[in-house]
Amino acid sequence: MQLRYLFTLFLTLSILNVSGQSTNKDVLFTIDNESIYASEFLRVYNKNLDLVQDESQKDVDEYLKLFTNYKLKLKEAKALGLHEKPSYLRELASYKKQLAKSFVTDAKVTDALIEEAYTRVSYDVKASHILIKISENANPEDTLVAYNKIIKLRDRTLSEGFENVRKEVHNGQTVYGEKLGYFSGFKMVYKFENAAFNTEVGSVSEPFRTRFGYHIVNVTDKRKSRGERTVAHIMVVSKKNDSLAEKPEVRINEIYKKINQGEGFEALAKQFSDDKNSAPKGGMLSPFSGGQLGTQEFEDVAFNLEKIGDVSKPFQTKYGWHIVKLYEKKPVPEFEVIKSELEQKIKRDDRSKLIDEALVKKLKAHYSISDKQPALDYFVSILNDDYFKRTWKLPSDFKEDKTLIKIGKKQFFYKDFGDYLIKTQGRTVEKSSYKNVISNKYEAFLNSNLIQYQEDNLENENEEFAHIVGEYRDGLLLFELMESTIWNAAKTDSIGIQDFYNKNKKNYIQSERIDAVVASSTKQKILKKVSKLLKKDMALDEIKSLVNSSDKVEVIFTSGLMDAEHQSLPKMFSFKKGVSKIYKHNDAFVLVKVKDVLPKEQKTFEESKGAVISDYQTYKEKNWIKDLSVKYKININQEVLKSIKSQIKK
Repeated sequence: MQLRYLFTLFLTLSILNVSGQSTNKDVLFTIDNESIYASEFLRVYNKNLDLVQDESQKDVDEYLKLFTNYKLKLKEAKALGLHEKPSYLRELASYKKQLAKSFVTDAKVTDALIEEAYTRVSYDVKASHILIKISENANPEDTLVAYNKIIKLRDRTLSEGFENVRKEVHNGQTVYGEKLGYFSGFKMVYKFENAAFNTEVGSVSEPFRTRFGYHIVNVTDKRKSRGERTVAHIMVVSKKNDSLAEKPEVRINEIYKKINQGEGFEALAKQFSDDKNSAPKGGMLSPFSGGQLGTQEFEDVAFNLEKIGDVSKPFQTKYGWHIVKLYEKKPVPEFEVIKSELEQKIKRDDRSKLIDEALVKKLKAHYSISDKQPALDYFVSILNDDYFKRTWKLPSDFKEDKTLIKIGKKQFFYKDFGDYLIKTQGRTVEKSSYKNVISNKYEAFLNSNLIQYQEDNLENENEEFAHIVGEYRDGLLLFELMESTIWNAAKTDSIGIQDFYNKNKKNYIQSERIDAVVASSTKQKILKKVSKLLKKDMALDEIKSLVNSSDKVEVIFTSGLMDAEHQSLPKMFSFKKGVSKIYKHNDAFVLVKVKDVLPKEQKTFEESKGAVISDYQTYKEKNWIKDLSVKYKININQEVLKSIKSQIKK
């Protein structure tokens, strides 16, 4: 599912197929009898212009080739009946349902809740609370008793002090008095969060109820959140397959000593960090906030650095050993940056009930649904106590064919609501009046069907939704086609892959490498001494003992097989045996002893299998497209193409 989604997203960005007929009837080209309109091509070209990385694809003729190939593939997919496969239809239906959730909502209420949530994630509240525990479905008498208890406890906290009362009344069963520490938005149920954020520091809230019972909250502090950090790091990992490599703890401490000796953090990161992504950038990482990284230890160290430029001591995580330097401290990200994330959290939170209520109100107006429902009196008249025993049945003379309500073009009858009552009678726990039961059940029935009807008809009622579904529909269909025709076939065609490798061996060559030792230091004079010792073939441990000490690391050595792109080697380094001259590299000096030069050599099939399969798939796809061009006749209207080019130039 994940791979399908990623592939479909790629297709959406690269060749966007917007559904629906254009009012512009200029046909750019036909594939057999199917017309493709100029307006669609222009829309696709203009929308994706900034996303195209290959400049040649911005050329109209080149882009037209991509577009026609895309249409050819879709034509073939439908000819093969892939659009009728049950798995395809299930996944498309699942996607439509998931996508509909972002459209079936009340935007005004949602936006207000997002803004409120942003304010709350920007702050931390420190609070304690006292809870009188009571069931969410407790009867009125028990509810009143609990409410009176919390009122009395609040009065006591105002005179005796909240902390004193909290400690005294807590029993961990019916009454809870707890210190909650700091928390921000989304860390508590919404009603509790509301009370905490709306209570002044040093004050005790009015009693309020959640699904756990009745609470009072004492707020003792409010502060801005920890926000965001930008750091650089040097990472050293264990070299499992290198028996000669130093222990990572020893190496990271050597680097730490060089930092304390005044050597540049960025230069050391470029030379020695095993994080290949950040090393070329001096160890710099993208900004992050709490909870974003996969290691709590790293986050704690980063957030505990106080001043810009502070450097941590070496510490260990599951990834290896690190040293971290602080570059920037930021508050909570800007509103627009985390707006979509907040929206998703809101829809999973208790706040979603507010959105649902607003949505139902809007849908009632849209479909002209009256709040009055005369039919409810009839359903009240046929209900009895069997409903609370979960044994109730519709009477034999039930008026199932009478009209109940109409939503859009869909008619609902008494039978629909009667079946709903039967189906949901097991969810009615507390006994209530028949009128209340029917009223609550009808509200749930109506709300559910209002939302479902809009979901089912979104493609007809919402143009943007229709466009997105169309894009996904074609993208998913193309995935099905490529998977069955090219990818799976290429992976299983062992004879074809081997033959392709044999014919294209020149493309799978191991580059020239050296078996070398690189010495790095900020002091050229020290490396001159190291050069003499390397020329005498002195062991590295002996050289280290002569140039480094327990208090000061002057030189760090890196050894192993290296190609021309290795981070330790200077650019344009000449591969030849012996001890090199001293080079200026990455804000330091380096010296290289080349023990052996390994020439270019042919990679075996196993060594290059992954690349061979990928190239073979590309090869098969090119030939397949040629076959499709023969199978389906393409006619391009040159006059319309000329017009398109003139529009684009303007």
